[in-house]
Amino acid sequence: MGLGKYKYYFRKPKSEIVKDILLRLAVMGMVYVAASSPYFVLNLLKQFPKWKKYKRQRLSNVFYRLRKEGCLKMIRRNYDIHIFLTEKGKKKAGWLQIDSLQIKRPKKWDGKWRIIFFDISELKRIWRDAFRGKLKELGFYPFQKSVWIFPFDCRDEIELLREFFGLSNRELRLIVCEDIGEDDWLRKHFKLN
Repeated sequence: MGLGKYKYYFRKPKSEIVKDILLRLAVMGMVYVAASSPYFVLNLLKQFPKWKKYKRQRLSNVFYRLRKEGCLKMIRRNYDIHIFLTEKGKKKAGWLQIDSLQIKRPKKWDGKWRIIFFDISELKRIWRDAFRGKLKELGFYPFQKSVWIFPFDCRDEIELLREFFGLSNRELRLIVCEDIGEDDWLRKHFKLN
């Protein structure tokens, strides 16, 4: 993991069931479940067949634990239960997205370089170091101190990182260009020849 010594600032859930629940809710925004009380978990399993690998009692316990921790909010409206992530839950789910982030390498390079410029203040040193570590983990190469380079499309991934780390357009820029001068050593590094 590229965040090294700063990893403890970001508490990740260790359990796969917690990851599944948080990521599903992050993608969907909200889940509606029929509230026929003893069948709450069965109704969840109908909506999410992949969760059948978990024991019903375990699934129920995790939902209620996440609610108690302030990650989920469950509101009963008429005959439905509406389940959604709180701000705390969104941060936890965001961490999971960042943790599993990867950039796909196409079969053929398009001849364009993606250059990341960042200027993150000393006050955000932890975020700056964590951001730099994530760039390194994703395969970016340090071109200069706060300038990193990558040969493949990464706009979506950089936008996700910008949002997660709370960086402004002034703090982080992505530039796409074809000519950076002598680049044989970079082509060799990225195995583009």
